Amino acid sequence: MTLQRAPEAVGAGSAAAISLRGVVKRFGGFTAVDGLDLEVPSGMCLGLLGPNGAGKSTTMKMLTAQAVPTEGTIEVLGFPVPRESKRARAAMGVVPQQDNLDEELTARENLEVFAHLYRVPRKERRKAVDDALAIAHLTERQGTKVDDLSGGMRRRLLIARGLVHRPRLVLLDEPTVGLDPQVRAELWGLIDGLRAQGTTVLMSTHYIEEAERLADECALMSRGRVIARGTPARLVGEYAGERVVEHYGPPDRLAEVERLARGAGLPTRRTGPSVSVLKAETIAPSLADELGSDGVRRAANLEDVFVVLTGEKVE
Repeated sequence: MTLQRAPEAVGAGSAAAISLRGVVKRFGGFTAVDGLDLEVPSGMCLGLLGPNGAGKSTTMKMLTAQAVPTEGTIEVLGFPVPRESKRARAAMGVVPQQDNLDEELTARENLEVFAHLYRVPRKERRKAVDDALAIAHLTERQGTKVDDLSGGMRRRLLIARGLVHRPRLVLLDEPTVGLDPQVRAELWGLIDGLRAQGTTVLMSTHYIEEAERLADECALMSRGRVIARGTPARLVGEYAGERVVEHYGPPDRLAEVERLARGAGLPTRRTGPSVSVLKAETIAPSLADELGSDGVRRAANLEDVFVVLTGEKVE
């Protein structure tokens, strides 16, 4: 089941679904977003990654005009935001991090309310709601009150609500936060279906594996700006290499591994009681002898990139 999008008016600006140029957002003396440049082509699924305080949530709020930029320009689906935010919102779906469903209504009634608010034509409304329920695998639970749905079902309903008006762009703010692995995997399938049918998706997430599996590209944010962007594979290859060697031991042993690796120009990361040496495929035989044979080899991943670029300590 896919949602067939009706023709929509398009703004006169860029062909990109999202475009931010030199965007700054200050709250008093605090700068949450600092000269952000970000463009999301139509049809792409972009994963927005970054530690707490990186500016992801503020960026999402500016795209929906819940926050107004201090400086810079924003276009969403060709419409300047916040000036034409109502027209942009009419063509986008928003799935918030916090569950704000009406618990006294059934699953279907929640979707019918939003279909009406988003002005889905009356003659098309029933099918739009039916399609959204089917995508979220909630057809058999459409008559159940939200208060009686499980956490995973409620999260699926949130996504269905964001899709009921057949948007061309979907903003997902931490779509699987707080869910157990089984439910998270179920939602990954739903999100991947959006990606497969060509819907533009901007997804902020703390789950590195989520971005690695679903995103066409990832943008890593730190201190209010994008510090790296590319496909997950390219980012891993550029910043972490092909292989990683994890060394375990007491603090003095880990400090020695860090000293030797960094002396050879190799990036490292701490993970609890271990030190990981990245780009291990480039380790010279002489350095390998110095590092010793106590290391455990594994493939590099996007989490290695995340820690190397955004830091090992929570600020």
